[in-house]
Amino acid sequence: MRSRLRTEAIKRGTSNVFADIGLPDAAERQTKLRLAMAINRLIEERKLKQGDAARQLGINQPKVSALANYRLDGFSVERLMTFLTALDCDVEIRLKRRGRARRPARVTVMAA
Repeated sequence: MRSRLRTEAIKRGTSNVFADIGLPDAAERQTKLRLAMAINRLIEERKLKQGDAARQLGINQPKVSALANYRLDGFSVERLMTFLTALDCDVEIRLKRRGRARRPARVTVMAA
């Protein structure tokens, strides 16, 4: 018996999956995700247990667990940047004019 294959058009996504699925706060979600990825990478590299990370970040362990599992609704971009400074990282914000060819203006996070 031969199965039928559905043929669907494949659409190339952007660099922001949240925008691709139509979320209204896509840029903020992408920024928070990238900051959380940097925080989680630092915690992992330093082999910190969640309790130790919580003490260093000034939060409780369940919040570290939420951060580790990328449940980020309870965290602002500013708070995530504060966590990075608590982990001895400098956070640099660079402003530049938006290029004419690109629409709209955007926020990007690049972790070193």
